[in-house]
Amino acid sequence: MCRERPCLARTKQSPQIIPLGQGLELAGCLASGSPTKERRPLVYEQPCFLDLPDRPEKPRAEGLTHVLDKGISLRALDALLEQAADYIDVLKLGWGIGYVDKDLRSRALLCRQSSVSLCLGGTLMEVAAQRGRVAELAEWAQRAGVEALEVSNGLSSMPVAVKQQLIRGLSRDFTIFAETGAKDGKVDVKPRDWVDEMEGDLAAGARYVIAEGRESGTVGLYRSDGSPRGELADAIAARIPLGQVIFETPVKAQQTWFIRRFGANVGLGNVGAEEALALETLRLGLRADTADLGRSRVSVRS
Repeated sequence: MCRERPCLARTKQSPQIIPLGQGLELAGCLASGSPTKERRPLVYEQPCFLDLPDRPEKPRAEGLTHVLDKGISLRALDALLEQAADYIDVLKLGWGIGYVDKDLRSRALLCRQSSVSLCLGGTLMEVAAQRGRVAELAEWAQRAGVEALEVSNGLSSMPVAVKQQLIRGLSRDFTIFAETGAKDGKVDVKPRDWVDEMEGDLAAGARYVIAEGRESGTVGLYRSDGSPRGELADAIAARIPLGQVIFETPVKAQQTWFIRRFGANVGLGNVGAEEALALETLRLGLRADTADLGRSRVSVRS
């Protein structure tokens, strides 16, 4: 059986190339209604001769792939989206990179053209909150065309009540990804506290909750050796709809563990930009690590 798609040639519209350093000029053209140059559509054949796990088409409500952007160039982002936009749902501009990125508006435009949500990193939000500048951050993000914000407390400087107050206010204008867990590996990990916080974040207006694992995959959701805390993952799955959870999985072994545990449509985050296509093969059983799963356990529990 085919994966919900006929074996027909399909047209793929690639994102527009934006010359480096011309983000503001392009934004001005769009605001004035001037036409922009489009690429010629490409035609490709979607194979369907293998019986694979069903994956929802974009825009997906579950089974999200959340990619970490460490500040790649616009040309690199354009190439990434041309190749893998069908498999990327969220592009998180890590840490405070958005604040120093001169091409943020163009980055946001490329993502919108590819139906990818551009999200600012939670550390930037935490720094702004510490300095009483959240309103200014929100106004600036809207002007830049950013549609999503991460609200976190990885620096352990913000009470949960304050975090959830921020979520309530910001969720009126942005899609909120609320992260739980500290970035310091010395902080005790208490599954019940994590799940209580996640439930409160969703009630406050967060669209998705993120389980902290950092870029290293050695804190929060993981032990110092990178092995997943199974009891924490299971506690989250027992109380939070998995369609609204993104587990940070920067390492292939961690991605494999969560797919084997919860199925092809588990939400995975902090994925390297160069790993987007490779992750999709893990989800579909097209890689040795998951090839034995077949069509079993492919649905996220809700």
